[in-house]
Amino acid sequence: MGDFQNFEQEFYQSGYDMDGQKEDVYGYDPAYVNPDYHEVDNSAHLADEYTTTASYTGQVYQPVAPPEQTEYIDSYEAEPPLLEELGINFDHIWQKTLTVLNPLKPADGCIMNETDLTGPVIFCIALGATLLMAGKAHFGYVYGISALGCMGMYMLLNLMSSYSISSGCVASVLGYCLLPMVGLSAFAVLYSLQGLLGTLLALFVIGWCSLSASKIFSSTLDMSGQQLLVAYPCALLYGVFALLTVF
Repeated sequence: MGDFQNFEQEFYQSGYDMDGQKEDVYGYDPAYVNPDYHEVDNSAHLADEYTTTASYTGQVYQPVAPPEQTEYIDSYEAEPPLLEELGINFDHIWQKTLTVLNPLKPADGCIMNETDLTGPVIFCIALGATLLMAGKAHFGYVYGISALGCMGMYMLLNLMSSYSISSGCVASVLGYCLLPMVGLSAFAVLYSLQGLLGTLLALFVIGWCSLSASKIFSSTLDMSGQQLLVAYPCALLYGVFALLTVF
């Protein structure tokens, strides 16, 4: 029992110093043993670290465009207006309308060769609206006859001419030449065409529309000697519209 007490005293009386351990063990600094928050000014150090030798010559928020993008920017500024990109050119629409209204005026083949469906759609809607004002709901007949007529004239013109023509161009020309028929339909709202005067007016308008369409097709496709052959199927097509208008 006495030996055990002596061993215990020798074990606890070792050279382990707690006060010295706070300062010497592992090389801790007293400031970290008892930490106190304090401010450290690192602005000068960060400024030296991120300072570059090259000076910035550009402008803030205005980067200089690379040389390969200059051509793209110039082409973007030179783009045509939105209506022209959609194929809507009011100047060409007006010139085509004047060409139809004056059958004796020479047609410009460059303008007439364009696929412009803005005017034809407007004239078809106007024809259906005037027929409706006269008590005739024939919108379906107008659109159906127009589609069949365009398909027939497209096949016929490609067989007769050495030049090819698109279906959109055929629809554009036939639609613009429908304008005199719209005037006849508007006249039918005020006056009945079921008589001698109405028959003469209908024949006159049929000849007007077919002459304008054949003139445009012959000038566009270089078919000057075949204008009457082109005018005959056009007269048949516009004759159907005249029957819808009169009866």
